[in-house]
Amino acid sequence: MIRFIRLLLHFGYQEAMSCLFPVFIFASLAVSKFVAIPGLPRYDLLLLLCLAFQVFMVKSGLESRDELKVITVFHLIGLCLEIYKVHMGSWSYPEAGYSKVFGVPLYSGFMYASVASYLCQAWRRLDVSLTNWPKPIWVTSLGAAIYLNFFTHHFIWDLRWVLMVLMFIVFWRSKVYFRVTHERFSMPIPLGYFLIGFFIWIAENIATFFGAWAYPNQRSGWELVHLSKISSWFLLVIVSFIIVAELKHVKARRTGGKSVETK
Repeated sequence: MIRFIRLLLHFGYQEAMSCLFPVFIFASLAVSKFVAIPGLPRYDLLLLLCLAFQVFMVKSGLESRDELKVITVFHLIGLCLEIYKVHMGSWSYPEAGYSKVFGVPLYSGFMYASVASYLCQAWRRLDVSLTNWPKPIWVTSLGAAIYLNFFTHHFIWDLRWVLMVLMFIVFWRSKVYFRVTHERFSMPIPLGYFLIGFFIWIAENIATFFGAWAYPNQRSGWELVHLSKISSWFLLVIVSFIIVAELKHVKARRTGGKSVETK
């Protein structure tokens, strides 16, 4: 029991430190819902707060410059997806703001970037390594297909369930290893995807409650985000994890360091 409590506390602390950026965004959403600055729209305030916190993360050493590059990529990927989804009516940002582009406030990209921040932080803090990571051609093709499906399902069939089956085929032998204190643990990579996606869905409910954005069924009042959204986050986590893993693999090859995959 003592060993279990010690491991749980250490794991909880490392996870909490890895979630600094997401927690800051949620705190900002909560505070800005009830505290207004005259002449400064809420969405613009959130953008300034996110930018300031990003600078703090890098200057304080909590994030490296390489991690900042990864986070920036996620910000751009997320912003493109947001612009498209808002245009298609999937959700909306009803409040006014100077920093809105095609109806999407620029701060929204940081919500995707915070997922990347968590992955990078957890990877380093928990000494993550992978075994039986598939060949780049398979994972990049799967990641690209998942991302494109977020766009194309408005016009053709939604292939999310087909993509999930392909994900299990591609990653059926893959495992993620992580360190808690001095002990190593492992889990199947698909299980890790689901757990992260589930907790993001919980975070999404918190975010929509504080007015970060609104789904069509929430415009007249807040409602629980539909459970089907877990599958969307599950797929988005796969794309996010693939990008982080492949970038770390490329860096390891260039620097001659330890690769993220073990055959």
